[in-house]
Amino acid sequence: MRLKVPRRLAASCRNHPEGAAWLNRLPEIVSELKGRWRLTLAQPFENEELSCAWVAPVTRDDGSAAVLKIGLPHMESEHEPAGLRFWNGDPTVRLLESADKHKAMLLERCKPGTSLRELPEPEQDLIIAGLLRRLWRPPSPPDPFRQLSVLTDYWTQETLSMADIGGDPGLVREGLTLFRQLTRTAPTEVLLATDLHAGNVLRAEREPWLVIDPKPFIGDPAYDATQHLFNCCERLQRDPGGIIRRIAGLLEVDPERVRLWTFARAAAEPRDNWKDNELMAVARTLAS
Repeated sequence: MRLKVPRRLAASCRNHPEGAAWLNRLPEIVSELKGRWRLTLAQPFENEELSCAWVAPVTRDDGSAAVLKIGLPHMESEHEPAGLRFWNGDPTVRLLESADKHKAMLLERCKPGTSLRELPEPEQDLIIAGLLRRLWRPPSPPDPFRQLSVLTDYWTQETLSMADIGGDPGLVREGLTLFRQLTRTAPTEVLLATDLHAGNVLRAEREPWLVIDPKPFIGDPAYDATQHLFNCCERLQRDPGGIIRRIAGLLEVDPERVRLWTFARAAAEPRDNWKDNELMAVARTLAS
């Protein structure tokens, strides 16, 4: 039977040779894991959040429900299985099995599994803040996790390699400078989720809400406010200072560091389109 590939995942893979090659191997990978973990597969989830992984509900041979996730290889998600082992369900989904060779995981199934996006954004703020504060704890060495500077250095090289950085090159340079400074001046360092927003929080039975899809790096807790902020686009554009102060207060982190991280990402994070970009508009407002 032909393997179904969700529309957004297929579109994401078509844009990159590595993604297209991975997509060609995907049916073989799914077949191998189905046999290894004795799974009965249902159709994969199809939603706008899933552009970097093939994710499907499955039933294990003991009748229990789970989720099979096979990730598109990417540097940011390299240590997701290790992060889920570290957090061990508090407050993330639990990791049941993993196959590092295939970037694949068998995960606890969230039921009903509806997204936190179903709630108004002010309510999302409270839940995201509570989850982040539970996630933030330092791992005990030795651990596999990379420093946040590895991620920002990667972004810096991608941005510098882009031939046409439109908008305001001065703001881009300032953002890149802040990437270096902020990663080296964190008052404390913990294991971060780095990609926690309402689309990566699902309603569950074991707890009201569980975190999925963490991309763990060790670094400044103030950084972890930014992904939720960028997913509250209208509020961030309308009153960036106000929403930054609100989220920083809920997280009990320095609002100035949240502001600087938000500016740095808005100004200098790599993107496909640098012209007429909403993020650059936020950067200009924060710089004024």
